[in-house]
Amino acid sequence: MALTALGATGAGAAPGNGAAVGHRKADLLLFNGNVLTMSGPFAPADAIAIKDGVVVATGDMRELRRFTNSRTETVNLEGRTVIPGVNDAHLHAMGFGTSQPPLTLDLSREAVSSIAEIRELVARSVQEKGPGQWVRGRGWDQGYLAEGRYPTRHDVDDVSPDNPVALEEWSGHALWVNSRALELAGITRDTVPPLGGEIVKDGDGEPTGLLLEGAARLVQAVVPPFTEEEKRQALRISVGLMHQNGITSVTEPGTSLGSVGLYRDMLHAGDIRQRFTIMLAASGADDLRETLVDARQLETDADWLNVSQVKIYGDGVPTQAKTAWVSEPYVGGGYGGLTLPGSSVEEQLATLDEWVMTAHELGFQVGTHATGDRTISAAVDAYLGAAAAHGDRGLRHYVIHGDLTTPEDLRRMADAGFGLSFNPQIKRSLAHQLVDVIGRERANYQWPYRSALDAGVSVGSASDSPVVGAPNFREGITAMLTRRSLATGEVFGAEERIGLEEALATYTTAGAWQDHAEDWKGTLAEGMAADLCVLDGDLLGTPPEEIVDLPVGMTVVGGDVVYDASSDAPAPTSTAAAAASGLGASGLGLYMSKGCCHV
Repeated sequence: MALTALGATGAGAAPGNGAAVGHRKADLLLFNGNVLTMSGPFAPADAIAIKDGVVVATGDMRELRRFTNSRTETVNLEGRTVIPGVNDAHLHAMGFGTSQPPLTLDLSREAVSSIAEIRELVARSVQEKGPGQWVRGRGWDQGYLAEGRYPTRHDVDDVSPDNPVALEEWSGHALWVNSRALELAGITRDTVPPLGGEIVKDGDGEPTGLLLEGAARLVQAVVPPFTEEEKRQALRISVGLMHQNGITSVTEPGTSLGSVGLYRDMLHAGDIRQRFTIMLAASGADDLRETLVDARQLETDADWLNVSQVKIYGDGVPTQAKTAWVSEPYVGGGYGGLTLPGSSVEEQLATLDEWVMTAHELGFQVGTHATGDRTISAAVDAYLGAAAAHGDRGLRHYVIHGDLTTPEDLRRMADAGFGLSFNPQIKRSLAHQLVDVIGRERANYQWPYRSALDAGVSVGSASDSPVVGAPNFREGITAMLTRRSLATGEVFGAEERIGLEEALATYTTAGAWQDHAEDWKGTLAEGMAADLCVLDGDLLGTPPEEIVDLPVGMTVVGGDVVYDASSDAPAPTSTAAAAASGLGASGLGLYMSKGCCHV
């Protein structure tokens, strides 16, 4: 099944209308498996039939045989599991792509285990580059580094005397740079950081090379931007990795109108095939209004590129950086703060209110990065204020991350129809590090899935990649079901555990709800978009601790196979690549070859 350009399939034209789909012969039939439709009872069907990018029917193979003919591609799942395509509710698609080799050094915990190893990678990169060229890296996590400390400029200065180095921490809230980078940015012991940012200094008052929150922008402002071709390469890399992880829809946060044009061009050209909901980055209120008015003039197929949201960056993170705005002090003191423009908290809160009001007035959904309880409450206040001024309008504003959302704010959000987007992969990775930062009680409660669902809040799950590296929803499910630390195996917040059906819903139906698209995607009911993921195993029979290791065997977007794990060739990301790989000619012959045959 060859990939097609944007909007060329039935799913792009009118998914979800269900018009006589039950009377057409299928293009693709998957049978003898566990098809979890996420529509109706949580019980598997045996088979699923697809035509023109839309689900024709699900049920028993004996019933669905009538939808086949000699041209129908068929796959014997042999007990494997089919689920709706994953709707990652918060993934930095472009940032994820640019964070990958060869564009950026991989410093994730899977790639390096010490500052010494990072030093070696920087030295190697310097040798490959000319003097003066920047060395970029991303993903280091001091909690997983053998030295057990934060890095400094001195760790890499001697191997990069003529090359500025900028190495982003896993969360994106800290930047490690060398002395040359500090020099180019004009950062000295006397530099005053932006409000909410910190230039970490040593005992002599000199910058260590570690920049927190807004202070990182001082260096980022002098780092050359990626070229247009590098951005295209990054997006192809990103979409390919998403397909390998079963992701068919993604919310891209903090995007510019210029990037929207790039996404649209690549979708129309068939370079990528993925559904995007775009969150435009908030800036000054006047600039925001102008941006949103211009966005309304864009011509896009909203089933593939839906420019409908605004991203507001409210505070930092409740990690060792201690930059989330909290009401109870951190262990050792401090309350963090807001990262919004303004010379005082009052001015910052006024900025938040103004941005939310502007977006709401113009009909744009708002997602606010808010991790500390005080920031979350402020975001909910702003949403309620906008709704009071201009009516609810059904915009479904939501809180991004929402680590420490209080029970009272959960109630307010449920009553108002606001949503939450949590990050279970981060919970699994980070929980053990936070006891010494926010205390055991808050470390247990962080990302309160059970409390939020019981309160009636719509809860989506997201990777926040590249924060966690690859966006592995199976790891997220394991985290929600067990609440166990990856590093120590200790359970953090057993009372906040949820069940498998609920966990899977956060990655499928809740993401579609957040996108205002639950009437045409998010389930595998008849007439819905044929976006699906095949897991190489029985999800229902897999112990919670082992779900993280279930491989993705195949991903289908709009009825087209975009990833086939059994192929020796890379997953195709364009029509031309599909033809070159032979996928267009052989259909699903590469996938599960023992079970692929005409009925």
